Amino acid sequence: MRDKNLIYNLEGKPPFLVALPLGMQHVLAMFAGNLAPILIIIGVINSTSLVISTQDSISLIQSAMLASGIVTLLQLYPIKYKNIQIGANLPIVMGTTFAFVPTAINVANTYGFSAILASSLMGSIITIFIGFTYKYIKKILSELVIGVVLIAIGINLLDVGVNYCAGGLAAKKLGTYGDLINLGLSFSTFAIIITIQRFTKGIFKVSAILIGLVIGYALAYMVGRVDTSIISDASWFSLPVPIILINDFHFELAPIVSAAIVYIIISLETIGNVNGITVAAFNRSAKEKEVSGAILADGVGCMVASLLNALPNTAFGQNAGIIAMTKIINKYCIALGAIVVIISAFIPKLGAIFRTIPDSVLGGAVIMIFAMILINGIKIVAHAGFSNKNVMILGVTFGLGYGFGVHPEITSNLPSYISWVFKDSVVGVCVTSMIASLIFAKDK
Repeated sequence: MRDKNLIYNLEGKPPFLVALPLGMQHVLAMFAGNLAPILIIIGVINSTSLVISTQDSISLIQSAMLASGIVTLLQLYPIKYKNIQIGANLPIVMGTTFAFVPTAINVANTYGFSAILASSLMGSIITIFIGFTYKYIKKILSELVIGVVLIAIGINLLDVGVNYCAGGLAAKKLGTYGDLINLGLSFSTFAIIITIQRFTKGIFKVSAILIGLVIGYALAYMVGRVDTSIISDASWFSLPVPIILINDFHFELAPIVSAAIVYIIISLETIGNVNGITVAAFNRSAKEKEVSGAILADGVGCMVASLLNALPNTAFGQNAGIIAMTKIINKYCIALGAIVVIISAFIPKLGAIFRTIPDSVLGGAVIMIFAMILINGIKIVAHAGFSNKNVMILGVTFGLGYGFGVHPEITSNLPSYISWVFKDSVVGVCVTSMIASLIFAKDK
């Protein structure tokens, strides 16, 4: 077989000049989505009394890139010990999950960033547990539960996205919230992304979000909405050092319980994307060892990410889409892309550029992602079907789980471990749907 044809094989080492551009496809597809969650959390925290400095913000962006690159390599080249495999041995690209964002916002508003990291660290143990016990519990994690949780996540994130389109918290302080410039920037970015998705193919289509951000950023610069002093002040090289060490993590029971529930969702997200990759690449469902290995790598990666001060990681669906489109599954190609991401983590100027993206431009880029999360949830629920049992579960889930979740003050007089569940509508929906699934037996 010619070396160039190795790109269609899982193993092997194609020529470097052939492999690198193919690896960069995956970097371009995930780069913006990987950093958007931490930018959103930074914005939320800076609206409280616990402000994250510009330098610390850049460090957090560096950490997000480093964690993503390391965990991607672990998925590509698993650690094996006897019957244990940590990593899927599949062409999986890892990045920061949006599923954790609504819960992280609630934790940030109440306890601060150190509590986010503490709950993320403890929650990762749940993912590791699921990885080890996947063969025994896979029937419990129904697609109906996955679907309703994705719907709740999508609804919550759309609220965040719309707020960013208007300029975010920074614009509220400046009195420019919802002004014509912010709305113009967000709609321009959104329209560019939609146009690229609709009328282009190949690398342009999969990189639509990044291209939209670049053009939106340029427009924002032209209208004076970009502070370039942050970029000029940033150094060219520095180590991605955590701004909060583990001994300063703030451990609270309620956020840890919420994080544990969200980590179940993250595990389900990884299961879905792993199966998407194996169907696209090999025309088969994922093997049990591949799924459990992917979840274990996810859990270990999330633990490492929290220690690095990054948010939890998951398999990125955008990159599964590239594999489905190109049929290029070679691990070496994707590993080169992961190494590029790791190298980027040592370049603060790159992090500074992302830190200066106006909220309105970021909002225009991510609002489509958030909408797709909601739509994917609806598709999964539809696939599960609308039997009498499922309709009852949906009614209970959205009536109690989501209804009480959007009005958490109703449960303020209940025990704290119950009221905290309904303080986060995503967690409320997840817990309620699981309990309802157990209560309502299969149709006789």
